[in-house]
Amino acid sequence: MSRKRSATLTDAELKLMRVLWQLGPSTVGAVVGALRGRRAPAYNTVLTVMRILETKGYVKHRKEGRAFVFEPLVDETHARKSVLRYMLDRFFDNSPGALVLSLLEHEAVPDAEMQQLREMIQQHEAR
Repeated sequence: MSRKRSATLTDAELKLMRVLWQLGPSTVGAVVGALRGRRAPAYNTVLTVMRILETKGYVKHRKEGRAFVFEPLVDETHARKSVLRYMLDRFFDNSPGALVLSLLEHEAVPDAEMQQLREMIQQHEAR
């Protein structure tokens, strides 16, 4: 039985989740192989992190022969929404506007993205 899903992922957990989101259900060996050349962790390290992800409710596994096949229970969109909700609650008093204003004050946003944001705001207001 898994515990309540944590809103956040460590860097190592996120790296493995990105591989699973890209490859789909995969063995630990396939995940290690996908990470080659990017300072790939050892097989046992990947297995340990996968088990932590399973405990957190992000993945599940099944046994195929001698191998464990892990598959994501949470898609990338849901994970993003979860971490945004966490940030809104913890750091921005549950205010999406405060989050956006903070980003605009502290990050350079390319003109094309600013135009896209304006259009999204207009669409949202039209509802």
